[in-house]
Formats: sequence, C-alpha cells, structure tokens
Amino acid sequence: MDRPIAELVRAADHERYIAALYAPDDKRAALFAIYAFNAEIAAVRDRVSQPLPGEMRLQWWRDLIEADRPDTGGQPVAEALLAAIRVHALPRQAFLNALDARIFDLYDDPMPSRTDLEGYCGETAGALIQLAALVLDEKAAPGAAALAGHAGCAQAITGLLRLLPGHIARRQCYLPRDLLAAAGTTPQEFLSEPSAPASLRAVAALAALAREHLSAFEKDAPSLPVTLRPAFLPLAATPAYLARIEGRAARAIKNGAGISSLRRHLLMLNRAVRGWS
Repeated sequence: MDRPIAELVRAADHERYIAALYAPDDKRAALFAIYAFNAEIAAVRDRVSQPLPGEMRLQWWRDLIEADRPDTGGQPVAEALLAAIRVHALPRQAFLNALDARIFDLYDDPMPSRTDLEGYCGETAGALIQLAALVLDEKAAPGAAALAGHAGCAQAITGLLRLLPGHIARRQCYLPRDLLAAAGTTPQEFLSEPSAPASLRAVAALAALAREHLSAFEKDAPSLPVTLRPAFLPLAATPAYLARIEGRAARAIKNGAGISSLRRHLLMLNRAVRGWS
C-alpha cells in the first residue's frame, strides 16, 4: 500500500478511506488510487479561479489515461492510478466519463433535469463503486452494476444536499431545473432565497429522490456478495445523513448536515460485518 496516497484519501475522503481498510491487503493500493483520483478531480473547482484552467487540469488527466505510454511527470496519484488500471484491467472509459461529468462542476449553469443529475451521479459516485467492485472481485462485480448505480445516486445526491451551504455561497445549483419548477421556484430564486418555502420543498424533493435510490439499493442489497461489501461501505452513513436533512431542511441549507465521526465508524463497521441483510 502506498502510504502517501492512502493519507491523501484519508484527508480528502475519510469515509472511503475507512471503507478501503475493510478490503483485503492486496486490494487496498488500487482502491486508494481510485479514490485519490476521484478526490483530485472533485477538488478542481476549488483550486482554480476560472473554468478554463479547470478544464485544462481535467484534460491533463484525460490525456494521461488515454495515452499508450503516459508521462505522469512524477505525479504520485497518476502513477498509482495507472498501476491500478493495469493490474486490475479497469475500464479506462469509466475514468474518462467521470472527467466529462466533472466539467459541470467548473461552471455555474444549473442542472437541467433529474435525468441529468442521475447521469452525473452515475458517472461519478456510481462508477467509483463499480470500479472498486472490479478491484475486489472482478467476477462478481458485473452482477452488482445496478446496485452500484442506485448506491451511487443515493450517496451522491445526499452529498450534494450536505454541501448546499458551500454551493449556495458560490452561486452554484445542483438541484435540477425541473425539480425546482415542480416546487415552484427557479435556480436563481433558490440561490437568492434558499430558506423560502419553495426552496425547502425543492430540498425535500431532492432528499426524496435520494431516498428512492437508497430504497431501490436496499431492496436487493441482501444479495450483495461479501467480497464486494467494502466497495459499498461509503453508503453506510447515507441513511443517517438523509434523516438529518429530511428532519431539518432549513438547518441543512444553512449549516449542512453531519454526524459524528464515531457514528460513521459504527455504521460502517455494522455494514462490514452484517452487510445489508
């Protein structure tokens, strides 16, 4: 296991870091590499002042992944990722799709529709789960693709709800335009009056969409092979986050929704041991 890469994930994405620790020793390096790549591209918006430099950073990753003989320039995450792709024969297209999806993060355009949001979540969080599953058990992973899709949507949508204060502060709206319209508001009105009744209805509707995907996952989750559990463990805290958001939407909009580190660890331990029975 590459300790610097693991520490990067620990600092940037603690839940996925803990999840990887439940994986077999010989799988952890690849999992940390995948999660570090995700952390790098998810943070691009916060590291640039304009979209163009952000697109250039994403293009660098695209060129690296597509190249037959890539030059990493000594970038440790890139080297670890390419090693994971080679060792586990991971589909490069999944990484390219994630890069395409992350272009949306760089701009302040509103999310057009629920379908677009689900596609974004599938190509980011959902793909991450499926890639981790391929590392853990390449034979069982294809059978869990639908579960990965629902788990990714539930986790990612809940994550977007938790990040509402930051997104509102930078005038970025991930709530789909059609969902906002059904709630009686628009992206501009939501960002200007996030505590208005229509805005609260929109947040409740988005939480309901996350709950819908979570329920779809939980329906078939008991069939999830034990070997694949670590790939899905980051989802363990999602029900607790959702409960906080559903019960206190106005507070979530203002302050986010979190749970204690101890509770997150216990929820993940429970799923690691018992699964989703």
